[in-house]
Amino acid sequence: MTTPVLEPPRPPLPPFTADSASVKARAAEDAWNSRDPDRVAAAYTPDSRWRNRSEFFAGREAIAAFLRRKWAGEHEYRLIKEVWAFEGARIAVRFAYEWHDGADAWFRSHGNEQWEFASDGRMARREASINDVAIDEGARLFRWPLGPRPVDHPGLMELGL
Repeated sequence: MTTPVLEPPRPPLPPFTADSASVKARAAEDAWNSRDPDRVAAAYTPDSRWRNRSEFFAGREAIAAFLRRKWAGEHEYRLIKEVWAFEGARIAVRFAYEWHDGADAWFRSHGNEQWEFASDGRMARREASINDVAIDEGARLFRWPLGPRPVDHPGLMELGL
């Protein structure tokens, strides 16, 4: 019988405060902006349950597979997340991301996520509702170099989104 490998906690840990919820949301934003499916999946419990739009699945392998498929079609992906509310082990965020498809058609996707965390700081549940809006390339607002959003780049509220 193999002994399970214990993973180190992923602070900040619940229960969340305004500051720790903000830190958690920014860490998630930075990970998603890396577009590294394995890095993102590591922030979730091994059996994490997801709803993303109309897809339902569970587990890190399914999360990483979903993200590989997602980012294969969403080019130059840039995301901003913002805490909407928090209580105990739950955080609600709103977000927007910009991307273009293989035909160079640009989109801004707006959404809301509900997160529930395990005691070790990994996300055990994620539910996302997302709508895509076609935009002209000139209407883009997220123009930083690929990777994490610069600290001085405005957030959603400052951008009027």
